[in-house]
Amino acid sequence: MTVDSTAARKPRRSSKRAGAKKAAGESELVQLLTPEGERVEHPDYSIDLSPEELRGLYRDMVLTRRFDAEATTLQRQGELGLWASLLGQEAAQIGSGRATRDDDYVFPTYREHGVAWCRGVDPTNLLGMFRGVNHGGWDPNENNFHLYTIVIGSQALHATGYAMGVAKDGADSAVIAYFGDGASSQGDVAEAFTFAAVYNAPVVFFCQNNQWAISEPTERQTRVPLYQRAQGYGFPGVRVDGNDVLAVLAVTKAALDRARTGEGPMLVEAFTYRMGAHTTSDDPTRYRRDEERELWEAKDPILRLRAHLEKQGLADEAFFASLETESDALAKRVRDTVRSMPDPDHMAMFEHTYADGHTLVDEERAQFVAYQASFAEESK
Repeated sequence: MTVDSTAARKPRRSSKRAGAKKAAGESELVQLLTPEGERVEHPDYSIDLSPEELRGLYRDMVLTRRFDAEATTLQRQGELGLWASLLGQEAAQIGSGRATRDDDYVFPTYREHGVAWCRGVDPTNLLGMFRGVNHGGWDPNENNFHLYTIVIGSQALHATGYAMGVAKDGADSAVIAYFGDGASSQGDVAEAFTFAAVYNAPVVFFCQNNQWAISEPTERQTRVPLYQRAQGYGFPGVRVDGNDVLAVLAVTKAALDRARTGEGPMLVEAFTYRMGAHTTSDDPTRYRRDEERELWEAKDPILRLRAHLEKQGLADEAFFASLETESDALAKRVRDTVRSMPDPDHMAMFEHTYADGHTLVDEERAQFVAYQASFAEESK
């Protein structure tokens, strides 16, 4: 699904508005679709989508969630070494991913499976690294979607440098960098903010604040809302309801348009929630209460959009049934593909480390060859 680039705009003031303070002490956030599926207006952001585009966003989120659930199950079955689930963050990823243009460049972390979907990366290609058969199964330049970055926060610097290059080339494209609330405390992110601001780089910093940096709550990361950190670097920040796919789409599109027109960087904080574990090696029951998750389940991004589609008569049972069939087919393809992935060549780990070779790597390769050969000798 491609969303019209003119869809996000700044409307006239309206008496009916969303984005009022969620509760005492919480800052205003942009919202266009309530948890009950009601459309509301915001004075600074708006978006007009066709019924087909709304159904497309719903399809994106449903298929992304099914893929994610299948990957989690495969890890539990021993088919993957690890998996980082996006459960609960579908709206933040699909909304922002669909806001990008083909010529924009995306720098993800290791959880942006929904953004990868929007960029046209085959979901099965995301699994090779987690199975241990490659370092990333896609060409970043085919979809302008960089390989997953495991090092926390480093991709913010990569994105800023790339954006500075885009500006020097005179292109009108933009760059978007994804990171979490925990990464916002990393020095790499602070350095990226500084360089982006000073050089007016066309980059959008997209922070998915899912409330937990592994076992540390957001309160351990900051004394103020994360989006306000941008003020200290000299560029704007905005907090958006990260479970509202329409608001995320509108805000991200506006931020990217702003970057393309030479107005510099912007920080978008998607206020959302990580429904599952940080990764499959994590046990969230050790540090958070079930009541907290139940509170956020009532704000589920997929149920929210489905409620809107049903209330407005924009989707019928045939649509939902067809999507369920498509979802099952995707899950089967994921299972079959993962289980049929060939083991990598043992010597491949020594390739592509240095462009022109390296003496130490050559020595280590020779030692490994000898080590492997020793097993053959023992079996004689």
